Amino acid sequence: MSYRSTFAEGERAAFQALEMEKTEDWDDKRSRMRKRFVDINYGDRNLYPDIYCDNKISNTKYNVINFLPKNLWEQFSRFMNKYFLLIAILQLWPLITPVNPASTWGPLILIFAVSASKEAWDDYNRYKLDKQANERDVWVVKKGNKTRIKAQDIHVGDIVWLREDDEVPCDLVLLGSSDSQGFCFVETAAIDGEIDLKTRVVPPPCIGLPLDLLHKIKGVIECPLPDKDIRRFDANLRLLPPFIDTDYCPLTIDHTLLQSCYLRNTEWACGVAVYTGNETKLGMSKGLPAPKLTAVDGMIDKLTGAIFIFQLVVVLILGIAGDAWKSAEADKIWYVKHSKKAPWFDFFVIPLRFELLCSIMIPISIKVSLDFVKALYAKFIDWDLQMYDEKTDTPTVATNTAISEDLGQVEYILTDKTGTLTENVMIFKRCCIKGVCYGNSTGDALTDSALKRGLTEKNPDIVKFLTVMAVCNTVVPILSSNGAVSYKAQSQDEEALVNAAAQLRVVLLSKRGATSEVKLFGEIKEYEVLDLLEFTSDRKRMSVVIRDSDTRKLMLLSKGADEAIFPVLCSDQPVRAVADAVETYSKLGLRTMCFAWRELKEDEYTKWSFKFKDASSSVIEREWKMAEVCQLMEANLELLGVTAIEDKLQEGVPDTIETLRKAGINFWMLTGDKHATAVQIALSCNFVLPEPAGQLLHVQGSTQQEIAVSLERVLCTMQISSTEPKDVAFVIDGWALEIALKHHYEAFTELATLCRTAICCRVTPSQKAQLVELVKSWEFRTLAIGDGGNDVRMIQEAHVGVGISGREGLQAARASDFSIGKFRFLKRLILVHGRYSYNRTAFLSQYSIYKSLLICFIQILHFWHKSL
Repeated sequence: MSYRSTFAEGERAAFQALEMEKTEDWDDKRSRMRKRFVDINYGDRNLYPDIYCDNKISNTKYNVINFLPKNLWEQFSRFMNKYFLLIAILQLWPLITPVNPASTWGPLILIFAVSASKEAWDDYNRYKLDKQANERDVWVVKKGNKTRIKAQDIHVGDIVWLREDDEVPCDLVLLGSSDSQGFCFVETAAIDGEIDLKTRVVPPPCIGLPLDLLHKIKGVIECPLPDKDIRRFDANLRLLPPFIDTDYCPLTIDHTLLQSCYLRNTEWACGVAVYTGNETKLGMSKGLPAPKLTAVDGMIDKLTGAIFIFQLVVVLILGIAGDAWKSAEADKIWYVKHSKKAPWFDFFVIPLRFELLCSIMIPISIKVSLDFVKALYAKFIDWDLQMYDEKTDTPTVATNTAISEDLGQVEYILTDKTGTLTENVMIFKRCCIKGVCYGNSTGDALTDSALKRGLTEKNPDIVKFLTVMAVCNTVVPILSSNGAVSYKAQSQDEEALVNAAAQLRVVLLSKRGATSEVKLFGEIKEYEVLDLLEFTSDRKRMSVVIRDSDTRKLMLLSKGADEAIFPVLCSDQPVRAVADAVETYSKLGLRTMCFAWRELKEDEYTKWSFKFKDASSSVIEREWKMAEVCQLMEANLELLGVTAIEDKLQEGVPDTIETLRKAGINFWMLTGDKHATAVQIALSCNFVLPEPAGQLLHVQGSTQQEIAVSLERVLCTMQISSTEPKDVAFVIDGWALEIALKHHYEAFTELATLCRTAICCRVTPSQKAQLVELVKSWEFRTLAIGDGGNDVRMIQEAHVGVGISGREGLQAARASDFSIGKFRFLKRLILVHGRYSYNRTAFLSQYSIYKSLLICFIQILHFWHKSL
């Protein structure tokens, strides 16, 4: 039966049944299951309009009503401003003020007006951007027809149509695209800073639907309540007749178009709005980071408090002396005109007069002066052509104008490795296939004669290895008009592997839906990708289940880190040769990736696929359930080999680190890479000197007891080494670090404070931020530097955050206080701009306070002399 013939009959009955299902115990289900239901294309018939916000975006901090009280509250939260207000109020009392109140109220109002005007201007600019976004035209489906409306009028459940280069107005679940296989490409730089295009795919039930039916599509999406996780979307889609699917279709983040992304290289796409307005993932994650207070500002605040206490003591002494003089001498001096009958508050008059006379101890000009010169420091950084990267046309930018002087007080630098110290340009160098190594110091594997001979002979192990390289990935092939194939990849490693396989005559030609087309030594082969077992930071591997279109055989292809692949191999699998190759490649500073496979039986796959579908359809704890099911399939694998990819050091990195270490700055490397690779890069970068001038101490183990013993041993070695002029560093991985911080915090802290250098490998983004917080707790000034989205948390946690505009995108640069083009610019940023900014700020602060105290003490000495 055709779509059109069944639509009218089934739509109403199916909707009524679905309505009954959803409304039953809705409040209880919503609170217990933490999910919402979105009705597709029902417009005003949406069942739950009261819990959905509109699509009006608001990033403003104030409104007309709350601006004045809210801004004043923020300004008076600082002690200095409260003090100035107190002095200004006292000067309104004519009996005690020796000067015109305008002399204090004028500057005070001016300072507050300037700050308030700046806040108002910034907020007005945010309002204009919001208005521009809210009032732009978008196309939505209304009653089966495309209608142009304002973006702010989009509601949850509306179908939104996009054309190439359009900005996505809200979070959408993709329903259709101009690509016959359901693919579309989006630019996500606005939300994650990554400049590479991402691939999004239409859910299987919607692939191939004609345009007129996309206007009439009906269904329901079961999804979580709004959250800010831009890398996760665990939901389910069910279409209603005539698009009925007997089961839920699981949805992931790959089926979504998120707000503020741009549609690229795709003629058109459409999707249903699931999160709108400030409930989108971008809207939920918005918010200003906590303001950073520099060491100088903190010192000035403490000094201001100390001066105020000293001022009170002086005022108390002079006030008592003044009252005593008044009682004894005032009647004898006719021109004082002392009243015989004094009011009750007369005792406070002289102390308050002295308070006003001594008020200049804390200069009101210091705040304006510091704000002005700090803005000027930031401009000096922006204008510095010696920190301009010509290759990428990237200038250095000071995004935070208030903390330049902290650059001159940095004691610890915590840095990422890939893309920060290295170029993040991956080059396939070597490989080991079934224990046979290809590539050496004189040439890479692509030019190895032995590998070429194996390819000519079609060695089955080599063919299998290259097939896994070409098929087991998320790379998207792009066919140009001249027939050349290029690749779009979210991972630089995957792109390097697929390009290497293509150079070795195993070319990934296209991906059409679930079919991957590979040109194998000139012969076209097709593989049907049945399931994708995605990579996660916990599993550290990814796999695909494929079916050979010619032989109809089922196969599981896997790749991942050696510690993730070796445990899932067959028990009788020989791994020594490959393990030795992994160790050798790591010592050379190469990034390694292991490959494995196994053939599947039909009944085994059928049983497992049901479990996989159930897990992938779960809205609650999907990631944990998926990991469990994936573990069932990823077992008893046959090891094929390992690849080694080179990521070159950036220019000037060793010299920069050596110079900064001579300046007394300590370095910590925080990387997700493996142990041996991190150590080799550290040696190459002058993080630590090689033996015998340097020494690496390893903290390792997998249990509390092993970590305790390792820490104790390393600390004993440190105490012995402290008598020798050695450069000592310690190495620890993410698992050992977690145990050490949780159960052996004091011992780890003692070790960390004794070592000038630390190498932390296999660490997660949260652990990076945790380590920054740890070093900050020791009262050291920290600087964190990175280039990727996984470095944002540690950049924001540090006293000074520096982002590198690199191949991993701009997210780190946007979240940072200072953005640079290359790591080598860090030397000039710290040693030149940081030192000058700190010296100038310190001089200006000292001068302002010294000048005010000097003038005040002249007055105090004058009155003291007169009293004598």
